[in-house]
Amino acid sequence: IREHHGFIDKFIGDAVMAIFPGQPENALNAAVDMLSQLRLYNIHRQHSHYKSIHVGIGLHTGNVMLGTIGESERMDGTVIADAVNLTARLEGLTKRYGASILISEHTLAKLTEPQTYNHRFLGKIQVKGKNEAVSVFEIYDGDPEKVRELKMETNADFEEGLQHYFAKEFVAAAGCFKQVLGVNPTDKTARLYLERSAQFMVHGVPEGWQGVEVIENK
Repeated sequence: IREHHGFIDKFIGDAVMAIFPGQPENALNAAVDMLSQLRLYNIHRQHSHYKSIHVGIGLHTGNVMLGTIGESERMDGTVIADAVNLTARLEGLTKRYGASILISEHTLAKLTEPQTYNHRFLGKIQVKGKNEAVSVFEIYDGDPEKVRELKMETNADFEEGLQHYFAKEFVAAAGCFKQVLGVNPTDKTARLYLERSAQFMVHGVPEGWQGVEVIENK
């Protein structure tokens, strides 16, 4: 984090909350490097007969308030903002999507050269209590080389599947996601959308459905 011009705000359980005041590339490059270092560390753990460690990273760009909160006998420096809450939701979603790095559309839009990163659109989320839906993207540059290659190979089918899914063409969407899984059976996001497509084929979609996932908790 320090090498990429960020600083740690706090540790929250097994999580690290970090802030990057400069360019969003700093945060994204730090995330990719973290995953690279983690792979090296896991090799050491495996040699020592320990289980590997896996992490998920959420990145969002927005305004925050940095200062001191608390009272006279207990003070703490921190940042507070809706941006912090959304970042926490993105981090939590990495488990659901099986992704290492998730970023918001706001972060992607602020990147100087987004095309230099391998990324794919995963859908839209809406945090409970907010009216605005936010597009979520996966960055998979930090994944192992074989995983990156499989996601690049299946990207066209994955994107076509999402287009059919949001157009409520669930039969066609399911076909695309099956093709993705035929090449990359470990693609958790493709499996998630295949299951959702199958469910909607059987039960239909709720009134007013637009494909936005409402996130109530982290």
